Amino acid sequence: MGTAVSIDIADALPRHTLTRLIDETCAWLHEVDRRFSTYKADSEVNRLDRGELTIGQCSADMRAVLDACASLRRETDGYFDDRAAGRLDPSGYVKGWSVEVASARLTQAGSHNHCINAGGDIRSRGNPEPGRPWRFGIRHPWEPDKVAWVLSGTDLAVATSGTYERGLHVFDPHSGEPVQALRSVTVTGPDLSLADAYATSAMAMGAKGLLWLARLAEAGYESAAITRDGHAYHSDHLPIATAARPPTKKFVLTS
Repeated sequence: MGTAVSIDIADALPRHTLTRLIDETCAWLHEVDRRFSTYKADSEVNRLDRGELTIGQCSADMRAVLDACASLRRETDGYFDDRAAGRLDPSGYVKGWSVEVASARLTQAGSHNHCINAGGDIRSRGNPEPGRPWRFGIRHPWEPDKVAWVLSGTDLAVATSGTYERGLHVFDPHSGEPVQALRSVTVTGPDLSLADAYATSAMAMGAKGLLWLARLAEAGYESAAITRDGHAYHSDHLPIATAARPPTKKFVLTS
């Protein structure tokens, strides 16, 4: 889907085992790309969108993803919408879901210390080395060589949605217009599938997404957001390691 993926396995496993785990993870991600990419004319999602397949003819993964998208549409009052852009596009869920599944498969195969980063959607487990957590820089929305925050954690998912790379690509499904109030939204929590979808949903809500993000903390999802005018917000327990050249003002998200 046009996204670079890095895979870091920190377990003390034989080299041939590490190679096999990397190969299996890459094979899974390529399978997801073939099935869900909106850029490939013959992908399953595009064939479904064109009516060449019925939902009953689709894979179990496709049905599970679309069921999850329907649940998120209800949970977010329609702000998460896999048809917000006028065509079927579950990418706001699929990328996080595919990495979450990849991480679960690595764990099942014996890797308990790893990190997968798919274009800023990150799933980590364990530690990079004993006693040291993983650290993740969240890109500064105006200065690409700077970070707004550095987060740290062990078993942690981190998802960021922003307008600084792809432009105004997130739409308010109720108005059909691209949203501009928020420049960047980051969500952390136990499941990357949901963190990814929540970040996309908050972007679609615009300014009122700030209060909605604060409420996610009750379910274990911390968040940070940077507005178009440079104000920066974060929830009380966002796992911040340090701040490096943050945006102009910082506020704490409260529900």
